[in-house]
Amino acid sequence: MKSITLRLLLCLLLVVTAVSVFHTPAYAQDGTTTLTWSIEGVNDLSSLDPAKASNAQDFQVVGLLYAGLVRVDESLVPVPDLAESWTVSDDGLTYTFKLKSDIKFSDGSAITPDDFIFSLEHALDPSTGGWTGPFYLSNIVGADDVAAGKTTSLTGVKAVDAQTIEIKIKQPSAYFLSQLTFGSAKVISKAGAQTKDWDLNPIASGAFQIQAWNRGQNIILVPNKNYWQPASKISTLTMPFFQDSETAYQLYRTGGLDIMGSQQNPIPAVHVPEVKDSPDYKSGVSFATRYVGFNNVVAPFNNVDVRQAFALAIDKETLANSVLAGTVKATDRILPNGIPGSETPIKVLHFDAQAAKDALAKAGVTPESIGKITLTYGVEGDNERVVTVLQAMWKENLGVDVTLEPLELATFSAKLNEMIQTPETGLQAYYSIWGADYPDPQNFLSQQLRTGVGNNNGHYSNAKFDELVDQADVLVNDLNKRLELYGQAEELAVNEVGWLPLYNPSFNLLMKPYVQGMYVTGQGLVIADYGALAGKAP
Repeated sequence: MKSITLRLLLCLLLVVTAVSVFHTPAYAQDGTTTLTWSIEGVNDLSSLDPAKASNAQDFQVVGLLYAGLVRVDESLVPVPDLAESWTVSDDGLTYTFKLKSDIKFSDGSAITPDDFIFSLEHALDPSTGGWTGPFYLSNIVGADDVAAGKTTSLTGVKAVDAQTIEIKIKQPSAYFLSQLTFGSAKVISKAGAQTKDWDLNPIASGAFQIQAWNRGQNIILVPNKNYWQPASKISTLTMPFFQDSETAYQLYRTGGLDIMGSQQNPIPAVHVPEVKDSPDYKSGVSFATRYVGFNNVVAPFNNVDVRQAFALAIDKETLANSVLAGTVKATDRILPNGIPGSETPIKVLHFDAQAAKDALAKAGVTPESIGKITLTYGVEGDNERVVTVLQAMWKENLGVDVTLEPLELATFSAKLNEMIQTPETGLQAYYSIWGADYPDPQNFLSQQLRTGVGNNNGHYSNAKFDELVDQADVLVNDLNKRLELYGQAEELAVNEVGWLPLYNPSFNLLMKPYVQGMYVTGQGLVIADYGALAGKAP
């Protein structure tokens, strides 16, 4: 990809297409409806096993097919799902869940405590091949032994009786219930999972079940009439796959979609001026941070001064407001706006071209001696626009030539995973995103940048950071102190460039006015009451 001057590049990126008009017919709200909801960024799903699902697109469907003990409501607060209620012991280490009566899978079989126990063990089992279980369920007593292959029995979970499950955790956790809303804690049928290729057409525990999975094209869902909530008014939910958000956008314009856009793949920024006054346009603060990660293990980014030089050279306000047309919020910190702790003041690195040059000189390298620098990114949404501007800014403000490496999203994700095990041969620098699995600073700090954790792709390591987040993670009765500790940790990570945060994306999507029952939240679209979900009348 040719490097051009930043000024010319910004002028090119400001060219937008003509204004589009969205004609939205009125539809009756009663009776059977259909819904076509696109999945952008992939050509297909990687797995429908909730323990093996590995990206936001997978979990978009997993959340429709499977239920758990708890779920989040429209305010992102954990509320009962298949559990009727729960209690927590005084020491904060034992959670006792009472199940709803007469809960069933889509095939009519009863959902029992054994199914929940099996599901958690399956998510932790190394032979399953998933990463989210060992990551998000690690606080359960005995989880480490199952994840290490030492045993297949999870000692921290037991059936008290036919309607009661007890879960013991290793340390108090203010976010444990939120973790149980995530995909790896969803319940699958123990009996169904014994059959070959069960995950191609799984028995559902959630509000929908599969009618057809047309590989590389779409997945079609229908209501699970055995789910505990009233059945959805949606008779058929079709979810086509699009590698490129632009393709989905154009199909929406012609009436081929009822919903397009997601937290990971919002409406392309160039089109926002066309649609922002349409009743179809929905926008909200996204609990996500777009960032550049650096490989802290190998040169030149094993030098903190080099990382700081690359961070100081980026004009984030220009990126957010000129390149992305003000559709995102520039940020110098890791925690996205709206996440608890994001209001805690910290010292950050601001754009300063001269300071960037000084930091590079302090590192003892020059633009000529630094060697080849490659920034890798997944092909989706506005990524190419953004990385091209980053490339130009590093050239203009540091004098460093950066090569761009585009990869198909699944390949990019695989490369990030490989960095965990083999950082010496891993990506040099990468442009990525982290969106909240649950709205807690622990999900962005402890689970991303603590030494040795599974999501720390760049292998950032600081003993003081680890000490601070370890203290914050177990505080359950002093929120102010907990957020103060996370703030101190975040300040360290920002100034040592564990991440180079760029901006918080907005959750920009298009939704036909006749779609009902969906809430735009910082974590994406949330369906609180499936009985209220309605789409397009036939």
